[in-house]
Amino acid sequence: MAWVYLIIAGLLEIGWPVGLKMSQEGENRWLGIGVAVTFMVASGFMLWLAQRDISMGTSYAVWTGIGAAGTFIVGILFYNDAATFGRIAGVLMIISGVITLKISH
Repeated sequence: MAWVYLIIAGLLEIGWPVGLKMSQEGENRWLGIGVAVTFMVASGFMLWLAQRDISMGTSYAVWTGIGAAGTFIVGILFYNDAATFGRIAGVLMIISGVITLKISH
């Protein structure tokens, strides 16, 4: 169950950078900040649950890896971020690192 908590925590980790991006638009400032804080708290709580059974280093690396890769994908799909070869290769390395941590746990 700890790995389920960790995956959920990583997916929730995507929400707070999106909230911060939303807050950059004047009419969405407070909504965006609220979204960011809500996702931070929820993600942190799920990470806390996961760390009861998964080592701190592994759980933190997986958590940030899922969040980083997910935020990268959201940025490309919804915010017109660049999808260059180098950026995609970098995210694929992050994903392969997360998979390696899971396999070696």
